[in-house]
Formats: sequence, C-alpha cells, structure tokens
Amino acid sequence: MRKAMRVAAIGAIAAMAAVIVGLAPSARVQDEARAQTGKGEVTLIAPGGARAAVEALIPGFEKKTGYKVKATFGSGGGTHKQVVKGDAFDVPIVQPPYQDVIDSGNVVKSSEKALASVAVGVAVKQGTPKPDISSPAAVKKMFAAAKSISYPDPKGGAAAGVTVDEMFKKLGIAEQVEPKLKRAQGGAGAMKMAASGEAEIGMTFMSEMEEPGIEVVGPLPKSVATPTSLVAFVSAHAKNPDGAKALIGYLSSPEAAAVYKSQHMVPGK
Repeated sequence: MRKAMRVAAIGAIAAMAAVIVGLAPSARVQDEARAQTGKGEVTLIAPGGARAAVEALIPGFEKKTGYKVKATFGSGGGTHKQVVKGDAFDVPIVQPPYQDVIDSGNVVKSSEKALASVAVGVAVKQGTPKPDISSPAAVKKMFAAAKSISYPDPKGGAAAGVTVDEMFKKLGIAEQVEPKLKRAQGGAGAMKMAASGEAEIGMTFMSEMEEPGIEVVGPLPKSVATPTSLVAFVSAHAKNPDGAKALIGYLSSPEAAAVYKSQHMVPGK
C-alpha cells in the first residue's frame, strides 16, 4: 500500500515537472516579445542637414530608453511643408523661419527645443589648393576666380541652397556667378561634383560634407552666410508623446552635443 502511494506521488511530481517544462518555452517567447516591443516606436522627420548626427544618436537613445526610432529625412523645404500640412510624426525637426509651423497648430509650441546649428561650408577636390574664405572680400575673390560652383538646388527645397542664393545677393555677385553655377540634387550631389572636379568649388552644410575625394575648406563667415538652426518640437498629433519628449531630451543632451561637434555643428542655437 505504502509502495503504491510512493509510486503515485512520484508520478504526480513527474507530471507537474513536465507541465512546467512545457510552459517554459512559451514564457520565454512572451518575454522575448516584450523585450522586442520595448516602449514602442517614436517617429521623427528632419532635414538632410541633421541626418548624420541624428542617425549617429539613435542607437544610443534606443539602448538607453527602450524606444525604437523610425526616422524620415528630406530637404529642408520639403520636410517643413510636411509638418505644416500635418503629416503624422511624433518629433518634427525644422529650420527657421518656422512661424508657419507654430501657426499650423501641428506642433506643441511649449516643446520647442533648439538642438544645433550648422553653417554652409566650402569644399574642393582632394589635392586642390584651398582658397581663402576668411573674410567677405576673400569669399568674393574665390567666386570670381572659380570657373564652376556647385551647391544644392534651392528649388528642390534645400535650405543650404537658399542660404547660398541669399549670400550671392548679399555680396552683390548674383548675376556675375550665374553662368558658373551647377545646382545639384541635395548636398551629396554638390559634393560629388566637387570630388570629381566637375565643380571647382562645392558648397553645402558642413554636416553633409562626407563625399570621399573632397577637401573641406571650412565654414563660410557668418557675416556672409548665417548658420541654420535645427529646432525640434513634440507634434500636436504625436501617437507617442512620452517617447517624443524623451527623444528630444536625448537630442539636446551632453551626449548629443559631442556628436554635433563631431559633425561640424554647434550645439544649441
């Protein structure tokens, strides 16, 4: 009798162990699913001038917070229009002037945060002597001597291209340089022209000067080309407002400042 009871008890314990073992994989799967899901997705839209820095910062933000970031990049003018139109993104990053963005009601005005500013710079083909750009007079001399000049096409919405056009007008040389101009598709296109020698002088945001084969001369003087600010907001239509606030906090943190500096940008305004 006692032997039979012991056998029954052992059988019951074995059965329970089997059930527990059977449940373990399911529990692990659920834990893995939760880990993959994290805190959810945060969507962001930004101009191309911010791309290198933002992409460098995303992995650190995701690791630190558990959020996942889905970023969209485009021209300064194009992304600006999307924000004004009300396209759904948790965090829009825009460039001045942006009063129309605020007036649209599509961003939370109190969430406004200056992340960094970036200047338009000059590049030449690798091995080519670097021109003097230390003063407005030197910049004018450079353009007068150059046979060809590339920069992002402002008609495509490129903010760097708008800055360059304004500079030509400020220097009073818009008509003189017009025959030399090669307007490119974005900053990358302008840098490819400089690297290949198709353009003697190439210009775009300093943060976009990544093309192999170019020599970066440096940023244009502020007196002729005002640096462009990058400003973040929480969207008024944010699906993940907590994640949006956390992302903006990280993009304006000391960690972010170091990345901005490495991309030839100035943290803050």
